[in-house]
Amino acid sequence: MSVEVVTFGCRLNAFESEVIRREAESAGVDDIVVINSCAVTNEAVAQARQSIRKLKRERPGTRIVVTGCAAQTQASMFAEMPEVARVVGNDDKLHGAAWRDTRAVLDRAADFGISSEEKIAVADIMTVREMAPHLIDGFLTGLPRVFVQVQNGCDHRCTFCIIPYGRGNSRSVPMGGVIDQVRALVARGHAEIVLTGVDLTSYGADLPGTPKLGTLVKRILKHVPELRRLRISSIDSIEADRDLLDAIGSDGRLMPHLHLSLQAGDDMILKRMKRRHSRADAVAFCAEVRRLRPDIVFGADIIAGFPTETEEMFARSQSLVEDCGLTFLHVFPYSPRPGTPAARMPQVDGRVIKERAKRLRDTGEVALRRRLDAEIGATRSVLIESATQGRTEHFVPVVIVDGVAGEVRAMTMTGHDGARLLAVPVT
Repeated sequence: MSVEVVTFGCRLNAFESEVIRREAESAGVDDIVVINSCAVTNEAVAQARQSIRKLKRERPGTRIVVTGCAAQTQASMFAEMPEVARVVGNDDKLHGAAWRDTRAVLDRAADFGISSEEKIAVADIMTVREMAPHLIDGFLTGLPRVFVQVQNGCDHRCTFCIIPYGRGNSRSVPMGGVIDQVRALVARGHAEIVLTGVDLTSYGADLPGTPKLGTLVKRILKHVPELRRLRISSIDSIEADRDLLDAIGSDGRLMPHLHLSLQAGDDMILKRMKRRHSRADAVAFCAEVRRLRPDIVFGADIIAGFPTETEEMFARSQSLVEDCGLTFLHVFPYSPRPGTPAARMPQVDGRVIKERAKRLRDTGEVALRRRLDAEIGATRSVLIESATQGRTEHFVPVVIVDGVAGEVRAMTMTGHDGARLLAVPVT
């Protein structure tokens, strides 16, 4: 075994895990397991701790290194775990120097032992100002959909969110570097590129000329004409710029699917969250994008049980599914994160939070089934992800029989199983 990486959390973490693997192996680190952690909820942190303990029980001689957002925000807690050999910061994990230092520390620890304090290699994430592009080669072979990280960090301070303290302030990859990555990936045969980041619509504010995300999207589509499908990950709708909306409405290679960071549908809760949009803003945005691209499909993040949320406030979040025409719902039961303002607000009873989250998920299942029903009879362009699954332009999953990953195939939808579409190839 060389470097094994166990990933928790978001798609950005999944991308960064491959950077970790490459940088650690290049630095000569051998025979370790890296836990790339998430801090978005208390449950995510608990899952990382449980995984560490289980791993050590099952493989006693394993050297475990912890990194990621939870390691950045709670370094001492992980360092005090006897199962952990090293804690590496969330920016440090992307650089070979940190892994060369880790190799030396692990070798020294094997001979002489090491204190909890000496385990920690976590720099101040708020001092990080620049972001270099990371083009991953090895793990991409055969994958039809690949991610390109264009942004990291967040300048906003939503009252429930710990992520800025794990990721730092917003910073962007220069447009030329992004375009070079996309061009190289397309040349390797990848059919679909996904632009990803922590706060994607803040892209460019730190770059010369302050280009917007829409500027980047238009440049990619113009300068990489051979790109078949471009997709963007979660966005903050209130920050969507005119060029982005224009690209959505005018270029079919930009996929008709947006995942929105909405979080709530009640104006008082949005204010207490310190969000920058109102309920009316969210509804108006979805209506405007649907006008520009009638077949657009929306997903959204919604939090259930935010502090002070009443039943009436929750009902307004639940009805947002209908009012915005959401199809994919990502439901977060509220989890107080130590150090955030929301953790000091009057809390909703945990049983109520759990019950509201279930009701939201049930509402989401109804919305998804409605979309699946509406797809029957339609012909879609399906990206084959594996031998058994593909996805339409709208990111709706499709059952595939004996698929070849990477193909884009025209298929007619014939039914569904409640979660995925059933289809036959167009002949």
